[in-house]
Amino acid sequence: MQPSDDWWRSAVIYQIYPRSFADSDGDGMGDLPGITARLGSLRDLGVDAVWLSPFYPSPQADAGYDVADYRGVDPLFGSLADADKLIAAAHGLGLRVLVDLVPNHTSSAHAWFREALAAAPGSPARQRYLFRDGRGPGGDEPPNSWPSVFGGPAWERITDPDGKPEQWYLHLFDVSQPDLNWAEPAVRDEFVDVLRFWLDRGVDGFRVDVAHGLIKQADLADWHYPNAILGGLSHEGPPPPMWDQEGVHEIYREWRAVLDEYPGDRILVAEAWVQPPGRLARYVRPDEMHQAFNFEYLEAPWAAEALRTVIAGSLAANGAVGAPTTWVLSNHDVVRHVTRLGYPVGEPRRHGIGAEDPQPDAGLGLRRGRAATLQMLALPGSAYLYQGEELGLPEDTRMPDDVRQDPAWARSGHTEKGRDGCRVPIPWEADAPSYGFGPSDASWLPQPGVWAEFALDRQRDVPGSTYELYRSALRLRRDLGLGTGTLTWVDSPADVLAFRNAEVLVVTNFGPAPAELPAGARVLLSSEPLTADGRVPQDVTVWAR
Repeated sequence: MQPSDDWWRSAVIYQIYPRSFADSDGDGMGDLPGITARLGSLRDLGVDAVWLSPFYPSPQADAGYDVADYRGVDPLFGSLADADKLIAAAHGLGLRVLVDLVPNHTSSAHAWFREALAAAPGSPARQRYLFRDGRGPGGDEPPNSWPSVFGGPAWERITDPDGKPEQWYLHLFDVSQPDLNWAEPAVRDEFVDVLRFWLDRGVDGFRVDVAHGLIKQADLADWHYPNAILGGLSHEGPPPPMWDQEGVHEIYREWRAVLDEYPGDRILVAEAWVQPPGRLARYVRPDEMHQAFNFEYLEAPWAAEALRTVIAGSLAANGAVGAPTTWVLSNHDVVRHVTRLGYPVGEPRRHGIGAEDPQPDAGLGLRRGRAATLQMLALPGSAYLYQGEELGLPEDTRMPDDVRQDPAWARSGHTEKGRDGCRVPIPWEADAPSYGFGPSDASWLPQPGVWAEFALDRQRDVPGSTYELYRSALRLRRDLGLGTGTLTWVDSPADVLAFRNAEVLVVTNFGPAPAELPAGARVLLSSEPLTADGRVPQDVTVWAR
């Protein structure tokens, strides 16, 4: 592992989606022993840490983000002993381990919620969640007008043992994910204990799901705008009453104090869809979290000026509070960036793609995706990679609708394809069953036939492959100190983004005219070959000295 002193300021962290990384037993579901067996590949790739999406006991209504027990491992994925072995194996390879924490809501199968359903209105058990009486005659209307992120209303009414309609509970996501009441001390005490449980087992930190959503405006005021957590928060009107409330910062200051008791620089990472950058930077003040994903960068159009504005604004906002900027292009909630970038510049970001939708230009998307990655890995700060992106893995845009499992697909009335396309199990070996995902052909989501051409064994040691581009970039990034460097902008034409970092010149050309490099520049790495006369073609990023 890196030395503990602020390792997180420049780390490259690899997201593992446990269902889809590696299956050890052939049941078609990825698991912890499968991950442990493949950790050596991540060391060879050159990342510093791994982040695991949830593996806790869960009914799996939202792929594990509906947690029934925060102190265990779902039998789908293994056991606590398997988690301990994974942590130890990762540490033995020099990799740190972050786990997902889901504090905004539990599963409806959680013991607390079952207790709340059996208890009376106003009881301590109900106080742990956001139960409210309904409006209108007989309380038949929801307590307010909030929509669920997954479609439909954000309130569900319960019935008493006799079948009589009773109170409503809030679920900003699926109906099986009741929101916790973070104004309740018992909730705060419980999660401090959960933090300690995993810290005592050796984890190096936590990625905090929906970090901007824990506290709701006290009056639960009506909200008549789309609840677009996964599309940024751009809207007309007042600040949303369910996101980015002041009270969240008190929670994270308490958590930071807990982590600071432990050796080895344990960290907190915010998944917070918050704009503008100055608001997001408040989550990474010195006594709060260490990192916050930069979703504004993820959502920026493929254009020089737009990216320059986002990069400069992000660095300035985070620099003002002494925090690094944390860059990301893909994750388990968004269309993979090599597919996203295959559409015309400026089109709205899609929330899933189906066979009947306009299809991306796959070649263009991969070309731009490689250039985007090389640009991201040259920026100072920390960066996150999503499993399979080092293979150039695209979104599955032709998945049959009858196999989709994302709750957004059903709750949106089959209008939003959802996130399954980026969650398909990844390919390791082109000619093996399930492309090496597991020892059988089983796969919880079907793998497209094109997966063979992206398999790791088809790319390892192949010059120019996407995998080797990533591996070279990660090695150079570490050797040249790019993560701890300082960005200086370089004057360039309107369609070119150019900057220096740690004596490395980084040039991305967005325009049709090839871009010039300075006389005598020595190319260190390029996302695609240069022109015959040494210029940078369109949709290419170059590192040079």
